[in-house]
Amino acid sequence: MSRRNKKHEEEPENHERWLLSYADFITLLMIFFIIMYSMSEMDKSKYNELASVFSMEMGGGGTGILEGESESGDGENSKGSTELTEEEQQEEVKETIDAYIDTSELNDSVTTSIEERGLVLSFNDALFFDSGNAEIKADQQNKFIDIGKLLNQPALKDSFIRVEGYTDSVPVSNPKYKSNWDLSVLRASNVAQIIINDSGINPNRVSVVGYGEYRPKSDNKTNEGRLENRRVDILILNSEFNNTEQVAQ
Repeated sequence: MSRRNKKHEEEPENHERWLLSYADFITLLMIFFIIMYSMSEMDKSKYNELASVFSMEMGGGGTGILEGESESGDGENSKGSTELTEEEQQEEVKETIDAYIDTSELNDSVTTSIEERGLVLSFNDALFFDSGNAEIKADQQNKFIDIGKLLNQPALKDSFIRVEGYTDSVPVSNPKYKSNWDLSVLRASNVAQIIINDSGINPNRVSVVGYGEYRPKSDNKTNEGRLENRRVDILILNSEFNNTEQVAQ
């Protein structure tokens, strides 16, 4: 009887238990590589937008993070930026500014569009100017400064910038200004000066023009149309129009 019990107790050991630990290790390793791959596939354009806005909000200008990547010797990043077409560069800048507009809750007052002549930023006058006044409201000046910094980046260093003023057809009733032309030119001039003095844009790249009531975007017979016509546009000109801005050297 004791012999039988001894024989039963001496059953062979399970030498395949190591497979369980090995399988767990392989599973964890696979998960690790999946996570690493997912991180490497991050949308770089979205990263660049957020990086620019974050850097600007922290007071470092609109391109500090991106410039840091370029200066760090990342050849692939530098090469990629030079290979972008002018339209693609403007599209990237537009996306960056759109991100700033969203975070600053300016969607009802600032719009962007890409037209045949270039990238256009339109600023509704109601938020930025008092009625019949060319001075930028003190509490809104920082918006122009921030956007000016986003425009002051290497991708646009060869682009000319035209600041355009527009009004509706209602005659100006203010002894400070002779006409809507005066008002539109001075508003555009004040915007140009703030992006030059406070955003660091080279004044050789900037021009100012006032169209008064004579280039309406909408019908001046309606309140909505007049509101849309009262604006200041910042235009980033396409290079094909450089000859209209180029000065003799």
